[in-house]
Amino acid sequence: MSARSLSVNLKPDALMRYDTSPLVFQNIAPPALLAMRSRPDPLRVAFIGNHLPRQCGIATFTTDLCDAFEVAYGRAGLMVVAVNDPQSSYRYPGRVQFEITQNDPSSYRRAADFLNSSDVDLVCLQHEYGIFGGKAGAHILRLLQNLKTPLVTTLHTVLREPDLNQLIVMQEIAALSDRLIVMSEHSARFLRNVFAVPPDKIDLIPHGIPDMPFVDAAFHKDSSTEGKTVLLTFGLLSPNKGFESVIRALPRILSRHNKVVYVIAGATHPHVRCREGDRYRIELQALAESLGVKEHVVFVNRFVSPQEMASLVGSADIYITPYRYETQAVSGTLAYAMGAGKAIISTPYWYATEVLADGRGALVPFDDSAAIADTATELLDNESALQAMRQRAYLYARHMIWDQVAQSYKQTFIRAGASHRRPAREVFPLTIAAQNGSSRLLGA
Repeated sequence: MSARSLSVNLKPDALMRYDTSPLVFQNIAPPALLAMRSRPDPLRVAFIGNHLPRQCGIATFTTDLCDAFEVAYGRAGLMVVAVNDPQSSYRYPGRVQFEITQNDPSSYRRAADFLNSSDVDLVCLQHEYGIFGGKAGAHILRLLQNLKTPLVTTLHTVLREPDLNQLIVMQEIAALSDRLIVMSEHSARFLRNVFAVPPDKIDLIPHGIPDMPFVDAAFHKDSSTEGKTVLLTFGLLSPNKGFESVIRALPRILSRHNKVVYVIAGATHPHVRCREGDRYRIELQALAESLGVKEHVVFVNRFVSPQEMASLVGSADIYITPYRYETQAVSGTLAYAMGAGKAIISTPYWYATEVLADGRGALVPFDDSAAIADTATELLDNESALQAMRQRAYLYARHMIWDQVAQSYKQTFIRAGASHRRPAREVFPLTIAAQNGSSRLLGA
């Protein structure tokens, strides 16, 4: 199999369902599938979440999901309710038909009224605690408790050790949702074991990625990187990303491979920029200068468009996610790098340990620059091992292509519509402490 050309077609036609082994799907029995397809398909969907041009990972995900759903099922049946962060407004595309003010509780109730009066069959919530107002994002409950349509919730963060407020919010969202979508087995397990969600309410659908060809990195390199070996990290900058570990590894890598450059692509996270400006980027630049590797570190200091991102990721010889903490349920940037067929080095956060298993990437300890240096050097010394890792990652990621993800979402929407039981909804058991705290949260 050539490293330059890899043709794969692994499109599943049957409905996929969560199973207990990591990132494995199984076919629902034909009678169940036929029963669901006999009901009207809920194709008129409203998505709630952040949306570009707001700059964050959830906004990118929601936009990409809507784009994929629109391509597959048409523009007419799709709308977005977007959440604006404080003191911000955006020039949204036409699909955004209502805007929620993050810290205004009444805005959430108005959004529920808007959705209830709209011609939609189902609502799909993109949930991340930090994008909604109130304690642990509790304001979103005001919307969901007044919603009359079926609800499917995509959970971008599922915590193993939630605080009381996070526990209350997640259990209430789970009770109000007809289906819950997670993107990793870790998240599914935490939902079952920590939040007491029934397994048959959970669907595992992978993070979507664009359909990219498997090509050599040299194909994408421009005048600034031609002839150089590119290590790449991309995403919004914040101190928990651990980019300094890669910079500290550079002197050791350069002692053996002197044409290496480390590209850090992405703007500072807007919330971080509001608090402390570009301090983290300035610290990284100062570190590179102090180590004598300033000329080998390239900052792409902007929120990168999808077109530019494809070229940047394509130009990478090795992609690195050096995040500092294990509690990361999903990483869109890591999924993207796998879909591009990159050799990958990562710290062992939850999502990475799952998707990079079986030789699809190399895991190194947190905050361990020596391990990053040794692993990068080993890969660059061994072209056959690097290419084999690339191919394993690429083949694995074929089930994550956006058109397939959109199909899986539609199938989940069908199931949600078929099982919708409001207002007599199932309520999952809360702890006594959570029950006592629920009224306090809703009043926040």
